Amino acid sequence: MPNDVVFLFDCDNTLLDNDQVQADLRTYLDNQFGSEARDRYWQILEQLRTELGYVDYLGALQRYRLEVPSDTRLLEISTFLINYPFDQRLYANALQVLAHCRKWGDTVILSDGDVVFQPHKIQRSGLWKAVEGRVLIYIHKELMLADMQQHYPARHYVMVDDKLRILTNMKESLRDRLTTIFPRQGHYALDANNIARYPAADVSVERIGDLAQLDFSKLF
Repeated sequence: MPNDVVFLFDCDNTLLDNDQVQADLRTYLDNQFGSEARDRYWQILEQLRTELGYVDYLGALQRYRLEVPSDTRLLEISTFLINYPFDQRLYANALQVLAHCRKWGDTVILSDGDVVFQPHKIQRSGLWKAVEGRVLIYIHKELMLADMQQHYPARHYVMVDDKLRILTNMKESLRDRLTTIFPRQGHYALDANNIARYPAADVSVERIGDLAQLDFSKLF
């Protein structure tokens, strides 16, 4: 049977400070391999983002390896990524927000990303357990709303995302069946050009932790 309400949460820069994860990776690459290698890896990462539509850390590492096949130190980068303490990069009260929303309906992680590293990140951070395995990962999640609804049918949805573009696209599709929530955190949410380009979300908060005190019964 359909749920009454389903809460959909983005991962990166919504529940988890991915800007800090990337800053830590850049610092690690700079310290261990130098600025030239750091910049080249990041160029490949951005090229893959354009090609694939998501950030592929491991794919960028594999492509970089083709350029320097004799550098065995590259294996250390994979270890850094796999062992990274993502649980320490959750925004304050992120888990409490998920528990609070669970009072009104199922909570689901709805994320973009690759099929290996993104689920690993969600598991390592503790988010997978917090939503009891209700995790969907797509290349472009805003284009997969029909599939999302098949997995988690509901009368109404609430989407929490740091990207107004995503919220706008989903609102155009689901209309009155969707309440959009915009946490103003992370570089996308703080980009004035991005904010000016799209209409405001139904609800805006300064940080994800603010939702732990929100009475959602008044929103739908």
